[in-house]
Formats: sequence, C-alpha cells, structure tokens
Amino acid sequence: MEKNKIDTGIGSDAKKEPRRVVFVTKKTSAKVVGDPGPQLMTYPHLLIREAIAFQVLVIAMVLVALLWDAPLEQLANPLLTPNPAKAPWYFLGLQELLHFFPPFVAGILIPTLVVIALVVIPYFNVNIEGEAIWAQRPSRNLRIVLITVIILLAFLAVFHAWTIFAPTALVAALLLFSYTVREGQKGWLNVLATKSLSWWVMTWFIAVAVCLTVVGTFFRGPGWSWVWPWRTHVG
Repeated sequence: MEKNKIDTGIGSDAKKEPRRVVFVTKKTSAKVVGDPGPQLMTYPHLLIREAIAFQVLVIAMVLVALLWDAPLEQLANPLLTPNPAKAPWYFLGLQELLHFFPPFVAGILIPTLVVIALVVIPYFNVNIEGEAIWAQRPSRNLRIVLITVIILLAFLAVFHAWTIFAPTALVAALLLFSYTVREGQKGWLNVLATKSLSWWVMTWFIAVAVCLTVVGTFFRGPGWSWVWPWRTHVG
C-alpha cells in the first residue's frame, strides 16, 4: 500500500507543518504517529472525579443559599421601568459599549468581527512557536505597535469611550515598557518581554471586558450617567 501522506497526532511536527483540519476519504486515513503514552478509561477514573466535584459544588451552593439571601429586587411592575434598566452582568459590557457607539456597531459589528476572528485565525500559521513580540525585528514591530496604539486611542477618544481608553492605554504602556527591558534584565522585569503578541492581545481583551463590566455594574446610575457607588441616588 502507498504510504499515507497525512500524519497527525501526538508525534506530528506541529511547528514544521501544522495541521488543524484533516480530510479523511475512503482511500486515506489519519495516521497517529508516536507513542500515545499511558492511558486511562473514562469510567471510572474521570466520571467519578467529575461526579465528586459536582456534588461538592452543589453542597457549596446550598450552604451559600442558606446563609445569604439572593440579591433579588421587588416583583416586576410592567407600568414602572427601572432606571437604569441593566442587563445581566455578563451583558453589561455590551450595554456599556452601546453608551459610546451606535447600536449597530456595538451590538452587531464588534461581536461579529470577534467571532469571525476566532474562526479565521486557526487557519493561519500565526506565531506557532510562541516567540516574544520583540524576538525578531524589534524596531519594525515597535513602529507597528506605536502606529496601531495611536490610531486606536485616537478612535476611542473621538467617541469619548474612556472606559475602553483607560485599559487600552495601560496595556499599551506595559507593552512599550517591555520593549525597553527586552535585553539585559533578569527576574520579573524580563517576564513581559518574553510574551508573544497573542498574549498581549488576549490581555487587552480581558482588561477591556473587565473594565466595561465593572463600570456598568457599579458606576452607572439613572439615565446611564456616571455615579459613584458610595453615593446614594434616586432612580
């Protein structure tokens, strides 16, 4: 038989020829290369541990429910709309975006671009080895980072999106600081310089999401205006 040209599995060289999609036909098959190592059965080794973790979580939630009341409001009144009408905490980031951008941009365009990026990126060989952003051609990468950061901060400033501007500026400052300590530094100062571009992008995304959620939860009052959480207000 002709030797199979599709080699995937534990023994495949993901750096040299990464394969994320393999088409298996009647005449070809995906061949696993290398020693798979020690293996365990799903039952009982995995399922029993998952059942124990599930029971512990249920017991913890019951104890919390017995000791603290749920933060529920009064019965819903269709004739009285609360001000502000806040979404659940996991949607407060999008609701905060609606305060700065048009509904189409904040509710449809931005989430759609994020989903498309998550679908498209795995099909490209983007820094498979996880090299630091300043590992190769640091001067050119620095110029690209500066141009991107300036354009992004200017765009956010035009729309007065300060809750996005602040974490973006903070992450950008740390990124530029990592360029200055990329050589001749040891210890925790060199940690930032060893991070790849994907790490910085994910850190920026998490920082923006956390900032939007915190601001929408604690700092938005009647009319979605800015309020301090330690001051009382009538809504």
